[in-house]
Amino acid sequence: MKASLILDIKEPIVGDLIMQIRIWRLPEVTPERPHGLKYSLFCGRPNERIVGYDNELGKGDHRHYRDHEEPYVFVDIPTLILDFRCDVMREIGL
Repeated sequence: MKASLILDIKEPIVGDLIMQIRIWRLPEVTPERPHGLKYSLFCGRPNERIVGYDNELGKGDHRHYRDHEEPYVFVDIPTLILDFRCDVMREIGL
């Protein structure tokens, strides 16, 4: 069974900045993804990530601020989106 896309939002912000939020429900939970989700949240422009949240295999839940990466504690989808949007607003100065 494949992962099913449950949220896919792409929004222009300012100029050529975009924000994209994609979340998939996995067919089963795993030790690395105990919440049963795969996600990729991105804010930036072509070839430039300003803020990103994801949980790629081998890294677990984490977030990026430009070239800096740090762990992220996943609580639930609404908190994930709120944390991401707050970080985006802070990083781009809105």
